[in-house]
Amino acid sequence: MGSFYRVVLVTAPAGTARSLARGLIDERLAACVNEVPGLTSHYRWRGKLRRDREVLLVIKTRASLFGRVKRFVRENHPAEVPELISLPILEGSRDYLAWLAQETK
Repeated sequence: MGSFYRVVLVTAPAGTARSLARGLIDERLAACVNEVPGLTSHYRWRGKLRRDREVLLVIKTRASLFGRVKRFVRENHPAEVPELISLPILEGSRDYLAWLAQETK
């Protein structure tokens, strides 16, 4: 049952994170989106070291919706290359996964 579901990780500026979370829920592309504030990302971009304050979004969705989630994030995220990582949910509470399925389309 669990291989049909995904946790998607996305980092974004605080205001963007909030609107992404709301949009994903409104569009029923995700059952739940957690905003984890206080994240500092360190990375190299175009040859320069960068350090940015961000929010981590933990998005729970169906595997079949990942393409639409990816498109939504890319269309609504200010970064040229937003972080967008999908991880399979291999196990979970049957009741929670049933709710996840019910809340997404």
